[in-house]
Amino acid sequence: MTTVADAPTPRAEASPTYDFGPATGLVCRECGAVYDLGAAYACMECFGPLEVSYDFGTVTREQIEAGPSSLWRYSALLPVSAGSVDEPNLAPGWTRLIHAHNLAEELGIQTLWIKDDSGNPTHSFKDRVVAVAQSAARRLDLGTLSCASTGNLAHAVAAAAARGGMKSVVIIPHDLEDGKTVTTATYGGKLLAVEGNYDDVNRLCGELIGDPLTEDWGFVNVNLRPYYAEGSKTVGYEIAEQLGWRLPKQVVIPVASGALLTKVDKAWRELIELGLVEDTEYKVFGAQAVGCSPVEQAFKAGHDVVRPVKPNTIAKSLAIGNPADGPYALDVVRRTLGSIGAVDDDAVVDGIRQLARTEGVFAETAGGVVIATLKQLIASGELDPNEETVILNTGDGLKTLDAVIGQVGPTATIQAHVEDVRKALA
Repeated sequence: MTTVADAPTPRAEASPTYDFGPATGLVCRECGAVYDLGAAYACMECFGPLEVSYDFGTVTREQIEAGPSSLWRYSALLPVSAGSVDEPNLAPGWTRLIHAHNLAEELGIQTLWIKDDSGNPTHSFKDRVVAVAQSAARRLDLGTLSCASTGNLAHAVAAAAARGGMKSVVIIPHDLEDGKTVTTATYGGKLLAVEGNYDDVNRLCGELIGDPLTEDWGFVNVNLRPYYAEGSKTVGYEIAEQLGWRLPKQVVIPVASGALLTKVDKAWRELIELGLVEDTEYKVFGAQAVGCSPVEQAFKAGHDVVRPVKPNTIAKSLAIGNPADGPYALDVVRRTLGSIGAVDDDAVVDGIRQLARTEGVFAETAGGVVIATLKQLIASGELDPNEETVILNTGDGLKTLDAVIGQVGPTATIQAHVEDVRKALA
């Protein structure tokens, strides 16, 4: 692999101890400059973001289906693998795809599926991206996992580091939900709460890279971001495989940084190119909260540039005011003829309760955003209720109880008498 002329060698280079599988290098998403595999995330030519390039070779359905019941069944399509017992990890993925009959009937949709990633080890899809980033960190001889997080990633990094025998330093905004800060702190790593929002935290992490203090740190969503982001592809792979190796016509995905939306699309395009699924058209829809909807605002205004906003929403896992992958999310939605919606906090709570009531799935606030946006898209005619649709629930509602406290509770408080039960239920 030839490194771009005059570009500095990444501080952490690939170790010969481990294999990077089909990954061949890092390539700039803007100018196409190519770099060796390493802990690097920005192009030295144009400062564009880097992503992993591959030489997949032949990959078959049978090869994938013979793999483990985790995201590592797709090792042939990822930059790293952690199938060995010598690489302990949380082995996330292969979460359930629920045929949502009740919710579909209530919303007037013909066929609706829920990809429920609350079933991952720390109850969010972030376990996927951390697993891939952790495996990359080992290959780059980085012994401490770190991140900037709105909550779910913090939880996933702390747990993965504990399982993998690594140190962790997690940095979060000071005002996250207790369900996320307490769980993160319980794993025993370092947890730093910054007086500010996520964008302040992310900026701080960028400044820490290159400091002697962080010489062996792998910031999963900064200097390891090219590998980290590839973990999101496994959501798309699983949906296709669980549908019998085919793609749905429509998908609704929550948007924070925008990486999940872009990588689900990337996964489906890879499956098409490899001949693993039929080349069929699909539409990608994004979902944001009104209190932090920079991508939705850019989409509705017809802009290619996403202007930063100051987050103010209960959907804190989506509260990224300056989303790194926002422009690429716009590209995907426009290319597939989809759309992006935004909903207010009251609609988010209603969405959480509706999903729980109809399908027995207790989603965190991001899931409420998706349900409310789905309803909005149907009402506007942008999403076709007659086409097969998949929606993503990315986290467990137990992490965001604050959103529904005061909204729900006991039907009645009674004495332990049968007659009191009758009165309460009358």
